[in-house]
Amino acid sequence: MQSSTRNQHSAGRILIIGGVSGSGKSTVGKALAERLSWPFIEGDMFHSEANIKKMRRNEPLDDDDRRPWLSRLHNEITRYLDKGSSAVLACSALKANYRKILRGTESNVNFVFLIGDREDLHQRLVSRQNHFMGADLLDSQLAALKLTDDILLINSDQPVETIVDSISNWLISLENENDGA
Repeated sequence: MQSSTRNQHSAGRILIIGGVSGSGKSTVGKALAERLSWPFIEGDMFHSEANIKKMRRNEPLDDDDRRPWLSRLHNEITRYLDKGSSAVLACSALKANYRKILRGTESNVNFVFLIGDREDLHQRLVSRQNHFMGADLLDSQLAALKLTDDILLINSDQPVETIVDSISNWLISLENENDGA
C-alpha cells in the first residue's frame, strides 16, 4: 500500500509524547495508552547498545547516534499505521528534524511535549532508579530541544491524570476537526 493511500484511509493515529529526560514521557505515555486502550511503545527500547553505553558514560548522543534510532522508531510507527492501528510512543524527539524523521509523510502522527522547570526535571532524574539516562545529560537535552508550533505543550508539573485528561481532550478536538474536514 502506498503512503499517500495509507495517509488518506488509515484509521490509526500515533501520539508521540516528547520532551527531555525526566519530563514524564513514559509515565504519561503509559497512562494515556491505558486510558485510550492503545498499545504503548517505549522509545528507549529502540536505542542501540552503543547509544545506551554512551549515555551511561554521561556522553550526550549526537545526530549521527540518533539517526538509526529514529529510523527504527519511524519503521515501528509505519508498522502500526499500515495496519490501521493506533499507539502512544514515548520518545524525546528533541529537534524538528527528528520529528520530521518520525512523522515521515504521515498526517496522523501528532506530538505532545511535556515541559518543565530545569530544577524539577533535574530532581526527577536524580531520584530515578535503574535508567541509563543520568541527570548529567539534562543540560545537553535542554540545549538540543527545539519546539515548533505543531506541538501541544503541557506543563509536566501537573498530576499525571490531569495531563492525560488534557491530552485526551486535545485528541477529541483533533478527531472532531478530521470528521468535519
